[in-house]
Amino acid sequence: MGIDDLVNQGKDVFEQNKEKIAEAVKSEQAEDVSDKVLDGIADFAKKIAPGAADQIDDIRNNVDGAVGNE
Repeated sequence: MGIDDLVNQGKDVFEQNKEKIAEAVKSEQAEDVSDKVLDGIADFAKKIAPGAADQIDDIRNNVDGAVGNE
């Protein structure tokens, strides 16, 4: 089995389950996990680039809007 076969299998699995995947991404559990991960990344980025805190918060909020249910 080559890489192309694996990619095609992945595409097939995604297509067969895309409704379930969309529900999982928009779930409360996904919201909780994403908030924790995004907060950690944002805090780390602010330590490295404290002058960019506002931009980091904007990016964090934009990404957060794409995951979870809030």
